[in-house]
Amino acid sequence: MKNPLDSIKGTIIAGLVLILISLIYLDWGELSTTGLLGDASSAYYGFMRFFHVIAGVAWIGLLYYFNFVQVPALKNAAADGTGAGITKHVAPLALLWFRWAALATWIAGAALLGSSFTDTFLLSDGYEAIGLGSWMGTIMLFNVWGLIWPNQQKILGMKKATDEEKVKARRIALLASRTNTMLSIPMLLLMTNGLSHRALLGL
Repeated sequence: MKNPLDSIKGTIIAGLVLILISLIYLDWGELSTTGLLGDASSAYYGFMRFFHVIAGVAWIGLLYYFNFVQVPALKNAAADGTGAGITKHVAPLALLWFRWAALATWIAGAALLGSSFTDTFLLSDGYEAIGLGSWMGTIMLFNVWGLIWPNQQKILGMKKATDEEKVKARRIALLASRTNTMLSIPMLLLMTNGLSHRALLGL
């Protein structure tokens, strides 16, 4: 029998099966009160929150990978000429998941806000914490699609660019990525603290 962990598809399926087993094991009455298996509205909120977290883990995880792993590694690789594999194979695939995970995170977050979307972005009374976090996340999304991705295309040779343009692109992409890393720290705190969710849940 083939081990499901031999492939990423099998691994994901195994994870989904574990979710199902967990739901069966847990008390159904408790699940209905926590937003997982309640009415349609609660189930929708529970699913979107789960999707928002999963996409966010992928986005911020890759952001930290770029800043704490790939950038320092490429500096070392440049010294001994071994960086070609990273720029040719690893970086483009990582950027693919990175930019779409960023968009998926924002869309799921906006869906979670629902009718509170306007109050959140206007920083209305009671929505200050989630509002600040949402604005930071929105700025980060813009940086991904408006600054990091276009300039990385020049750096990686996906778009034609002169050497001078590549030098400028590296600087812009680096600063945008560093800005996102900086913003992610308060953003995560604001998104995960009780004040943010109390406003959305009307508590």
